[in-house]
Amino acid sequence: MISVLAQERLLGAALGSILTGVVIFEQRKSVYKSISDTQSQPREPIFGRNTRLEFAHVWNKCVDKTFGPIIESLSSRGW
Repeated sequence: MISVLAQERLLGAALGSILTGVVIFEQRKSVYKSISDTQSQPREPIFGRNTRLEFAHVWNKCVDKTFGPIIESLSSRGW
């Protein structure tokens, strides 16, 4: 038969596991709720449309200036 001490330890382990499970469940529920609340709100763009278009244009010009000579060299070699 199981001794009283072993029964107390088994009961403590079972209650501790149940309590830990409840705490983890509540924490996850809280995290998922905060994520869904955040995602349901409409996101405002950081920059306006014109600023994004200007940035894209400047970016493309920089890429063209940086990689243009390399692309021309490879193109002249038949790559």
